[in-house]
This record gives sequence, C-alpha cells and structure tokens, in this order.
Amino acid sequence: MATHHAQRTPAENPWCILVLLAAGLLISFVDRTSLSSALADQGFIHEFALTSIERGWLNSAVFWTYGIFQMPMGWLVDRYGVKWPYAICFVLWCMAAAATGIVTTLSALIVMRLLIGVAESIVIPATYRYLANHFEETQQGTALGIFSIGGKLGPALGAPIAAWLIVAYSWKAMFIATGLLGLVWLLPWLLMVRNDYPSREELAVAVRRASSVPLKNLLASPVVWGGLINNFCYSYFAFYCMTWMPAYLVEQRGLSLETSGIYTFFSFAGIAFVAAVAGWAADRIIARGHDAVIVRKMFIVAGFIGGTTVLLGAHASSLQTALFWNVLSLSLLGLVTANNLALVKLTLIPKQAVGLNTGLQQVATSLAGGVSASLSGWLLNLGGSYELPMRAIFVFLLVGATSTVVLLQRKWAPKVNDTALQPPQAEAPTSADQI
Repeated sequence: MATHHAQRTPAENPWCILVLLAAGLLISFVDRTSLSSALADQGFIHEFALTSIERGWLNSAVFWTYGIFQMPMGWLVDRYGVKWPYAICFVLWCMAAAATGIVTTLSALIVMRLLIGVAESIVIPATYRYLANHFEETQQGTALGIFSIGGKLGPALGAPIAAWLIVAYSWKAMFIATGLLGLVWLLPWLLMVRNDYPSREELAVAVRRASSVPLKNLLASPVVWGGLINNFCYSYFAFYCMTWMPAYLVEQRGLSLETSGIYTFFSFAGIAFVAAVAGWAADRIIARGHDAVIVRKMFIVAGFIGGTTVLLGAHASSLQTALFWNVLSLSLLGLVTANNLALVKLTLIPKQAVGLNTGLQQVATSLAGGVSASLSGWLLNLGGSYELPMRAIFVFLLVGATSTVVLLQRKWAPKVNDTALQPPQAEAPTSADQI
C-alpha cells in the first residue's frame, strides 16, 4: 500500500527486516530438509522399514501441501499484510517440525510433513509482498540475493547439524531440537516489524488494487508461464540436492553421514554466495542504464547452462572429481537465483499482483520439489544408481534456459484492469435531494 512508507516507524529498517526474512527462510529450509539427513540414517530407515520409493514419497510430502497453499497465502498477504499471518504460520511449522521427532508411525510422519508444508507456504508470498512495498528495481537483485542466502544456508547448515545431532544423539532428538530452536526468531520479528494489518479503509483499497490483476490475467501472460517453467526447472535441481544429496554421497560415493553433511554445506554455501554476488552485479549494471530484462535474462541463461555440469559429476570416475562437479554445478545455478526471482516475481509483474503471482509461481516450485524427490527415487530404483536422476536434471535445466529466452519479454507481461483501480463513485443526487 502507498500508506506503508508514511506509517513506517523509525525502528523498521527495510534492510534489517530483509535479514530477518532471510533468517526465517533459513529456518524453514532447516525444518523442511532435515528429513534428508534422517533418510540417510539406517536406524531411521529400519524404524519405518522404508524402501527407496517410500523414501522418495516421504521426501516429497511437504512439497505437495506447500504448493497447494501458495496461492491462498499470496491472496492473504495482498489483503491482510505480512506481520501477523507470517508469525502465526511460523509457530505452526516449528511445532510440527518438533513433533516429527515423537511420532511412531509412517502415516503420522507424513501428516507432520504435510502440516509443515501448509504453514511454510506463507514464507515466499509474504516476503515478496514486503519487497514490493519497500525496494526499488535497482535494489531488488541485491535484496533477493541477500534473501536467497537464507534458502541456501538452510540446507547448507541444516545438513551437517542434523547429521551431527543424529550421530551424537538420535534422529528423534534432531527433529525436536531443530524444530524448537527456530522459535527464537519470533521475538525480533514481533518487535521489529510494523503492524501492517489493514484498517477497514485500507482493506478496501487493498482489495481494489489486488482485483485489478485477476488470476485470469496472470494465466493469460506468457511471462507468467515462463516464470512457472523457470521456477520448476531451477527448483527441480535445487530440491534434488536438498532431498537426495546426502543419500547420494553416502550410498554411491561412500562418504560417511558426517562427511556428506560437510559437502552438502559447501554446495549450498556456493550457490548462496554466487546468488548474492550475481544479484548485486545485475543491479549495478541496470543502475548504469542497461535494460533490466535483458541483463537479468543473461544471468539466468548462464546459470542454467552452468548447472548442467552436474552430469559431469555423475560420470566422474574419481571421488574428488565427482565432488568438484557436485559443488560447482549447484554453485553456478546461483547465477539464476536472484535474477530469476526479480524478473518473474517483481520486474515483469504489476505491483498490485505480486502476492498472488508469487503464490502462483511457488506452485511450480513446490511441484518441482515433489516431482524431484519422488521421480528421483523412482529413477534410482529403476537404474540402480544416481546417473538417471542426474540426467533428468540436465534436461530440465536446458528447458529452463530455453524458456528464459523465448517467454520472458516485456510485451507479454500481465495486463492491469485500470477500471478496477478507480475508487467507487458516490451516487448522483436525486432531484429530491437537490431541492
């Protein structure tokens, strides 16, 4: 809303809130991906008698509800603000993550994962709503680069920490500890973020603004479909690494669970670093007068092509070479991260539809997580090695590069219904009123 800037308290610094949002994303990924370390632990596998296919389905469970609830959450934050919807959902997912450590059946385990997906679906729509309200085009790449660090450091830190907790204590203690410790984040969030829950008048304005770009306008835009394809292809690779990388390093490359956590850390630390630098570099180029769409597209295509080097790791004969390509391929994907997010969720999208579009885009991201986790398990079972899952990644990355070049053009951005932006007119006075 236009009133947000005027009402912001001196204590609310957007860059500080951005760091807090990145920390929230980090915690969400720790709670979402800690299961991948448990799935590399033989004690956990035997506890629930899991097959490779069942491991894939269990890994994918969180992504199905995460995807289904993205658009409702986008609708929610476009109308009711960021602070309180985010806070409520944050508590819910932390408690569900902790409860994962006390369940005793596979069905209960799946239910907890589904609940985490529901609650965590607030994170991305709420963040993009905040960024759209507080950051300009020449700041968005940098802001998204900083924000994306949370999404990469989550699995980077979560994997070794979860592995250590499992080895030192148990998988049950790991889930309980990682779930409850995240609640510490809630205090600064409640203290630092301005209450943006709208008044009745502000709600009427927000509803009118949001209705100016309805869902049908988004679905009619090639830009939106290009974003859906890009987010799916990017996330397919990223979520494969989050869900299957520890198991790949242990089962096919012979590393210990603790060592696999260290290499998982380096992979995600690499993509976080590259994402932050690439977002900042694109902003600087755009600030010098270059077209934002062209600049960000160049970074995106380079990142998709760079990520295809994952296939070199699959075919590597030595452990050192395999680990090198494993880390480098995911790191190069960081060229895509911030620039794709800025382009398909902010730059080419009308501001009043940011929440709804982000929710829609996150459906593709979530679908990628579910498909990647389950399809990789099926391909692993089919081929008996991780080569087929990595070939699938190679194909999806090439599709993403093609989509970027063809579909992401200004002329195909979603249309705004200008009449919906007009305030309601007062009724004309009758002849009796004029007497």
